[in-house]
Amino acid sequence: MTTAVEQNANDGAVAPETLLKKRKVNEQKRQERVAEAKARKELQLKKRKVTFKRLESFMKDVKTKQCEKRRLNRLKHKPASSLGDASAKLLFVARVGIASNIPLRARKVLALLRLTKIDTGVFVRNNESMVKMLKIVEPYVVYGTPSLKSVRELIYKHGYGKVGGKNVALSDNAIVEEALGKFDVVSLEDVIHEIFNLGSHFKQINTFLRPFKLTATKRSIIERKAKHLVEAPRTGFCAEAINDLIKEQA
Repeated sequence: MTTAVEQNANDGAVAPETLLKKRKVNEQKRQERVAEAKARKELQLKKRKVTFKRLESFMKDVKTKQCEKRRLNRLKHKPASSLGDASAKLLFVARVGIASNIPLRARKVLALLRLTKIDTGVFVRNNESMVKMLKIVEPYVVYGTPSLKSVRELIYKHGYGKVGGKNVALSDNAIVEEALGKFDVVSLEDVIHEIFNLGSHFKQINTFLRPFKLTATKRSIIERKAKHLVEAPRTGFCAEAINDLIKEQA
């Protein structure tokens, strides 16, 4: 006959094993529930990524394309001429605004101007053919007559040249001399002079220069939160005000 102490000892020997089995089963069930919850969450995240445009969005896109088509058709009947003062033959064109829903014709012109990316800029001649091109892409660019100071600032701060198929920073006159020495251009000051005065080798030097990468204007926290208060980017011809934009972003 066993005593109460022996019975308790025997009970104590059996209970831990039973509890361990129960805990093991519970742990397995818990892990299964966690795995199922994780799978459900991943599935929900995948579904969220699949977005569908509403009817209003489609209608807005259609209306935008129709307005742009009418604008381009009107340009065919408008004569183009040089902008601003006839003596100001140099223009600086900067890409701004939207990057989507651009008509094919405008995209081709932007590609010809080498403005395929936002916040880039190039120098161009102010003549009739160029004005026609700029009118086509006017909603996507801002352009004006740069000062000598602005030209110098752009070339010194953001000047890159195409050397051996690579974009090389114009940090040394030796780079300029090696690439443009055949045009009697041996220094950055020569480059600035040729660009600003539209010298006899403007086309070759301008082709050598890569599109200038401008610094995007940073908006304040208040502006980011109150989006309806943020002004739309300036576009079109802005005459000498282009120097303010260059000063802001260069």
